[in-house]
Amino acid sequence: MEGGMDFLNCLDLDMSVQILMYLKDPSDLVRVSSVSRSWRDFVIANGLFKQLCLRMFPQLSRVAHVMELNKCGAKEPVEVGSSYSMEWESLARDHRVYATLARVCTSFHDEDCISKAISASSTDNYPDESIENTLQLADIVPPRAFYWSSKGQKNPAVPETLIYKLKSEFCVITEINICPFEAFFQPGSPIYSAKSVRFRMGHPKSPNDLGCHLPGDPLPSADDTFIWTYTSPEFPMAQERCLQNFRLPEPVLCIGGILQIELLGRVQTQEVDGLFYIWFVLYTPFHSLVAYSSMVMLWRPY
Repeated sequence: MEGGMDFLNCLDLDMSVQILMYLKDPSDLVRVSSVSRSWRDFVIANGLFKQLCLRMFPQLSRVAHVMELNKCGAKEPVEVGSSYSMEWESLARDHRVYATLARVCTSFHDEDCISKAISASSTDNYPDESIENTLQLADIVPPRAFYWSSKGQKNPAVPETLIYKLKSEFCVITEINICPFEAFFQPGSPIYSAKSVRFRMGHPKSPNDLGCHLPGDPLPSADDTFIWTYTSPEFPMAQERCLQNFRLPEPVLCIGGILQIELLGRVQTQEVDGLFYIWFVLYTPFHSLVAYSSMVMLWRPY
C-alpha cells in the first residue's frame, strides 16, 4: 500500500520471527511468503516452515538432514559457487520440503491406515486366535468368530502388546478405535477387555529388523527392535462390546509406520481355568497423510 510500512524492516530479527511464528496455519505462512520477495526470503532464511512443523509435530526434532527426491532418486546440491550460495540452496531446499510437509499434514482425510499385523506379545491358540483376526471387517463370519486372544495369566496386572505396520511411513494419527470381544459362546457372554490402553509410535531400528517376520513368529523385545518417538497418555477402557474411541491430545506424526497398542490390566477371568485374558476383535486408527515420496529424512541416532 502507498505510504505503508514494512514491519520486517522496522523491527529487530527476533521480534519479527516471534510475530510470524504466531501463525498456526501453513496456508497463512504461504501467504506471508507471497507478499514480496523480501518477505519470502525472510521466511526461507529463518526456517519458519521448519519451525512450524516442529511445533506441530515434535517427532520431527530427530531429523538430522533432508534430501529432495527426483525421478532418479535422492538429489543432493552440487557443491559449486560460493559457500553463501550453497547455504542458501540448503535453506531453500528445507523450505520447500517442510512447506510441503506442513501442507500435506494438515490436509486431513480420515482413512484406515493399517497395512498388516506384525506381532502380539502372546497368543492363546495360534492361528485360530491370531492378531491377524483383528484386521477382519467383521468379528463374526459364519461359521466362526474372528478375534485375538492373549494367553491366560494368574496376575491381572500382566500387560499385552499388539504391533502393526501402517500403510505409509508418514502418517498423522488423530484417533484409534478399539473393540473388546464378547465371548458369546461362553456362559454369561463375558467381555475380555483391558483396564486401560496406551499407544506408542515409531520406526524399526534397522530396515531389516522386520524382514520376513510372520505374526505367529516370536519377535525380540519391542524396545530392542523399534525406536518409539511418541507415547500417548493412558486411556481407561470400558468393559463393553462397542467400538471405543481414543482421540489423541494432538495429531501425532508417525514417522516409520509402526504402531504399538499397550493393553494394561485385565478384568475378566475365563470360567474353565480361572485365568485372566484379553480378547480383541478390531481397531481402526485414522490418519491424514498418504505416502509422501518427494523427500528423504535422515535421523539422528540415539
